[in-house]
Amino acid sequence: MEIVLYFVITLLTFMVMEVVTWCTHKFVMHGFLWTLHADHHAPKYPHIFEKNDTFFVIFAIPSIALFYFGVAPIFNYLFFIGLGIFLYGIAYFLIHDVLIHQRFKWFKNVKNKYLLALRKAHKIHHKNMGKEDGECFGMLFVPKKYFRRN
Repeated sequence: MEIVLYFVITLLTFMVMEVVTWCTHKFVMHGFLWTLHADHHAPKYPHIFEKNDTFFVIFAIPSIALFYFGVAPIFNYLFFIGLGIFLYGIAYFLIHDVLIHQRFKWFKNVKNKYLLALRKAHKIHHKNMGKEDGECFGMLFVPKKYFRRN
């Protein structure tokens, strides 16, 4: 029974991370930490790394801390909250950096409707080069309108 509980904790944490990502993207990245995120909206950033990559480290810190406190002094639920954040981080990397921005050319010929809608929504987000008036701040949730063919 305990393993089911830990699975549910991991899954719920993963799902909550979409809400955390949306809020962080809208109010922090497009808010008071725009200076770290602005280069991500610049056309053809000339380096392999962006200042925006700092957010990867910021999101990794709670996961690492939860892993640490989730095994000491005894194995507990904190580990699985950290695991949910970690798994979301992997999904974020694969979706955002690999699929959408093609930082690695692993998924070039995607034909899946959901993944194409996800790409389209993110492209709309990047249409706006400034910090105001953006849309589509999440990563995995895609509004229905992006599934329609143009």
